[in-house]
Amino acid sequence: MYRYIVSAFCVFFISISSFSQDLSMNEVLMEIGQNNGQLKAYQSFIRSQNLGNKTENNLPDPQASAYFLPFGEHETEDYYEYQISQRLEFPTVYAARSKRIDKQKKLLELEYNAMRQEVLLQAKNELLELQFLQQREELEQQRLEQAQQVYKQIQRLFDAEQIGILELNKAKIAWLQQQFELDQVEIQTKNTLMELQKLNGGNPVQGGEIMFIEEAEVAEMQVLWNEKLSADAEVQMLTALESVAEQQVKLEKNKILPDLTLGYNYQGVNSSSYSGFLGGLSIPLWNSKNKVRAAKAQLEYVQADAEAETAQFYNRFQENYLQYQLIKQKYEEYQDTFKDLNSEELLLKAYELGEFSFLDYYREVEFYRQAYNNMLEMQKELFQLKAELLKHQL
Repeated sequence: MYRYIVSAFCVFFISISSFSQDLSMNEVLMEIGQNNGQLKAYQSFIRSQNLGNKTENNLPDPQASAYFLPFGEHETEDYYEYQISQRLEFPTVYAARSKRIDKQKKLLELEYNAMRQEVLLQAKNELLELQFLQQREELEQQRLEQAQQVYKQIQRLFDAEQIGILELNKAKIAWLQQQFELDQVEIQTKNTLMELQKLNGGNPVQGGEIMFIEEAEVAEMQVLWNEKLSADAEVQMLTALESVAEQQVKLEKNKILPDLTLGYNYQGVNSSSYSGFLGGLSIPLWNSKNKVRAAKAQLEYVQADAEAETAQFYNRFQENYLQYQLIKQKYEEYQDTFKDLNSEELLLKAYELGEFSFLDYYREVEFYRQAYNNMLEMQKELFQLKAELLKHQL
C-alpha cells in the first residue's frame, strides 16, 4: 500500500515549473486576502490615519476682529477698526511636513502588507494542515478497511472454533481503535476548515476542491535573504521607520524659522479712514527649544533598534533555513525507504498463513504505520517551514 501512496507524493519533488507552484492554493490565499475581516478593518484604519496625518499640514483658521470704541473723552467721532489676519508657519515647514506625511503613508502601507503576509502565512499553514489531514484520512480509511477485513477473518476462525475469544476481542478492539483514529482525523479536518472559514471572512472554504502542488526546493540562503530584504514588509518597515525619523529631524529644523502673519487692516475715525496690509513674524526663542535634539535622539534610537531587529530577524531566518534543510534531508530518506517498502501487505499475508499471532501482527503493523505517520508529519513541517521562509512572496 505504501509504495503507491509514496509514488503520489513524489509529485512534490518532480515539479519545477513556475506554473505549477501552488496555483490552486494561491487562488484560495487570494480569496482570503480579499475577505479577511482583520485586513478589511486595517484598511479603514489606514484611511483614517492618512486623513488625520494630512490635517497636521492644514493652515490655522484666519482671524477676523473688529473694534468699536464709543466711550471715553474725545471730541471726534467714535473710533472703529476692522482686521483680518492669517497666521502661518514658514513655507518650508509645510514642504517638510508634507514629505513626512508621504513617508508615514508608505509606512502604513508596509504595516498593512506585513499584516497581510502574516494572515496569509497563517492561512497557508492551515491549508498545509488540511493537506496533511486529507492524506491521513485516506490512509486511515484504508487501514480501517484492512482492520475490518482482519476482524472478519478472525470471526470466521472463531466461529469454526479454531481460535479463542481473546484473539477475537483483540481484533475487535483494533478495529474499534482504527474507527476512532479515522473519527479523530475527520474532526481535525472540520476544525481546520472552520479556521480557514474564519480567516476567509466567514466564507466557507471547500477543502475537497483544493489541489495541492508543492516543491521542496528553495533558493540558497544568501539569495533568499537578499530577496527578503527587498520584499519582506516586516524588514522594509524598519527602513521606513528610519526614513520617517530622518524627515522629522528635517521638519524640526525648519520649524525653528519664524511664523508669519499676513492680513488686512481698516481704521476709521472722524469721517476719515485708513486701510492697508499688515505683516508680522514670531521670534523663535523658546517654542523650538530642544525639539531638534529630541528628534535626533529619536532617530538614533530608531536606527539602533532597526539594526538590532534586522540581526534578530536574520538569526531567526538562519535557524528556520537550517531546520528546513535538516527536515528535508530526513524526509527524503524516509521517502526513499518507504518507496519500495511493502511491509504491511507482507505482514498481512504472513498473518493469514499463520506465521504470526494477531498480537505480533498488530505490533508490527503499528510500528510501520507510526513511522509512516511520522513521515507525513515531517512533510507537513517541511512545507510549513518553506512557507515561513517564503512569506515575503505572499
